[in-house]
Amino acid sequence: MQTATTVHFPQAGQDNTEATLHIAKARADELGINTIIVATTRGSTGVRAAEVFAGRRLIVVTHFTGYKEPNSQELLPEHRERIQALGGVILTSTSPFIAIGRALRRKHQTMALEDIIANSLRIVGIGIKVVCEVACMAADAGLARTDEEAIAISGTGRGADTAVVLRPVNSFDFFDLRISEILCRPRLK
Repeated sequence: MQTATTVHFPQAGQDNTEATLHIAKARADELGINTIIVATTRGSTGVRAAEVFAGRRLIVVTHFTGYKEPNSQELLPEHRERIQALGGVILTSTSPFIAIGRALRRKHQTMALEDIIANSLRIVGIGIKVVCEVACMAADAGLARTDEEAIAISGTGRGADTAVVLRPVNSFDFFDLRISEILCRPRLK
């Protein structure tokens, strides 16, 4: 039997970023996990993760260009440069839960399967949905192996407040994704 602790933050949000990164690093050290996948929007969480996880394989996943408005990228250039200077790899890619489903919703005002899956995962927390997304995105890009455990980190809005141990899968194998451990997450009210 193996015992692992899950930390439940009293509130969601960026105030949990430092604790989340250090909880994830401690568990990565214990389990010998070298691959860390971190969601970031503007890049400050990605920069901090690159500092905390120096020497590890860090994959920083951003929103795709055009997520908020056509031809715009939310990742700030100075954060991109810092993450890369610290050895992080940046992945800008379309989420498996967004593209076609959003197009269908916009065009026909209906929900697609991707919406149902995303909304189902939100029952456990927005961060849980996002760690599943970024793990698939990293596997699809060939940056995270599907035969090794990784730690995936995300947040609710800004910052990081959710970290899990999982084995990434390609998007077309989504239903084979397994979260081995929830390291931390906000307590839902």
